[in-house]
Amino acid sequence: MQFSSGFFIQFIRLAGPFWNSENKSTVRSLALALFMLTVLQIGIAVVITEWSADLFNALEQRSMSGLFKQIGLIVLIFAANIGVTTAHFTVKRRLQLDWRSWLTHRLIGLWMADGRHYLVTHIQGAHDNPDGRIAEDIRLATEHAIDLCHSLIYCLLLLGSFTKILWTLSGVVTLNLWFVEIPIYGHLVWLAMIYAACASALGWWLGRPFTQATDARQTVEANFRFGLVTARENSLAIALVHGEANEQKRFVGLFKDIVHAWQRQTHAWAHLFMLTSGYSVLSMAFPILVSAPRYILGSISLGALMQSAQAFQQTAGALSWPVDNMARVAEWRASVERVLGLVNGLDKLEQEIVRYDPKRITLKKTEQDVLRFSGLSIIRLDGIVCVSDVDAEVRPGERVLVTGNVFTGSKLFKAVVGLWPWGEGTIELPNDPVFFMPPRPYLPTGTLRAAICYPSTQIEFAESELTAALDLVGLEELHEQLDLVDNWAGALSREQQQRLGVVRLLLQRPKWILLQEAMDSLDSSCEMKMLKLIAEKLPDAAIMTITNEPLAEAFHQRRIVL
Repeated sequence: MQFSSGFFIQFIRLAGPFWNSENKSTVRSLALALFMLTVLQIGIAVVITEWSADLFNALEQRSMSGLFKQIGLIVLIFAANIGVTTAHFTVKRRLQLDWRSWLTHRLIGLWMADGRHYLVTHIQGAHDNPDGRIAEDIRLATEHAIDLCHSLIYCLLLLGSFTKILWTLSGVVTLNLWFVEIPIYGHLVWLAMIYAACASALGWWLGRPFTQATDARQTVEANFRFGLVTARENSLAIALVHGEANEQKRFVGLFKDIVHAWQRQTHAWAHLFMLTSGYSVLSMAFPILVSAPRYILGSISLGALMQSAQAFQQTAGALSWPVDNMARVAEWRASVERVLGLVNGLDKLEQEIVRYDPKRITLKKTEQDVLRFSGLSIIRLDGIVCVSDVDAEVRPGERVLVTGNVFTGSKLFKAVVGLWPWGEGTIELPNDPVFFMPPRPYLPTGTLRAAICYPSTQIEFAESELTAALDLVGLEELHEQLDLVDNWAGALSREQQQRLGVVRLLLQRPKWILLQEAMDSLDSSCEMKMLKLIAEKLPDAAIMTITNEPLAEAFHQRRIVL
């Protein structure tokens, strides 16, 4: 497991601004409180070692008064430790949540801005399953970062406090080498350092495969979740074609990937457990065994022996931070890399697509009330030109049929709304927004009223407007369901959803409308009825239509052939 300076720089650029955000006073106060509580934890740990020495000295002296004194002190230490630990836990959890909230809002803002959530799926990079990266990996990246940072600071303070104690308790040990006597000062400190260094080196060596194994497991887990969600969202389509057997086979394959990744991670983790379990047992016995000869010879008291053992354990434990946190560091890095993968994908999108590029389609607003295509060429992702040198314009009130290749027409509509920048030329947009109706409208889960009004709020439209629009498109049966909560994309048929798309259009009353096979589930007479309804209710609106309906040509005034 290796860390490069570039990795830490990327992480600091991503998450570091949280500490200087608009709530920086609260954030810094929480961080300071966490540090002070950590210092108090160290103080309690030091007091406990001194209490332990006094307790064993009292036992060795068979002093009843000394025993009762230590009982009273441990009650006070007990109460103080509970208070400090509880406060520390609360502050740390608050800081973790605040950091996660800030980073989640930031990444959602980047992902859901200007169609980037759609555009990023068309470029190469390690940014698949953005939902898992935002929901789970951000949580691990922020929670583990604070846990690891706190434990590191704790160990550094522990090291500073107990090294001095251990050095004092070590005294001077004389090493006889033939005719030379070498005094060794603080021998327990040097032993603790050698002990921890050997364990750390062995731990790093055994833990190298763990990062890759953890990253691989998180990736396949996300793929499995995504596959299940996709099947749930398309359950009707799967049921209609009886595709359950294929889906089961696909899920089994995805789960087999999880099994392999789990076994790989288990194998890597087992090596770490072999080290940490043996290390934990040895760390309890080793300091007592090392100091026991001095106690037997009468150089130190029983209390000093036990205090030396505890100080040795604390010092070695502090020095063993890399070993103890090997698994968590690996998991943290894997999560950070997955978050960075999405961020880097969005940055790449910003650099290659969103910014001005002479080899990309240029969108610009004009003062004229016109939608104009000038020297427009549309290119597929593989570089093949779909259509070139399109010069046309659409004015208010015109009804234009887009014919030729349906897929090219779809890309033309996406280019108009900024979702297909691949190509050349210019699209001049009117000041009023363009309303794009895809083959199936997006109906978010919630009340039917809110789904119909989306993306506007339901308070913008009166009850009478909603019911009148439903009546016009033949959905009177939905009057009583306006305030019901459901997954409407699954509860309604495709025809009902497309009719609701027309309802949404009538409520929004746009001046520029793009219809991409928006009523293909309706029969010929119903589709023509919907087109005439839109033209009647929105006579000044410009309509561009992609449809397979032969009768639609008579409805439109002219054609653009792709």
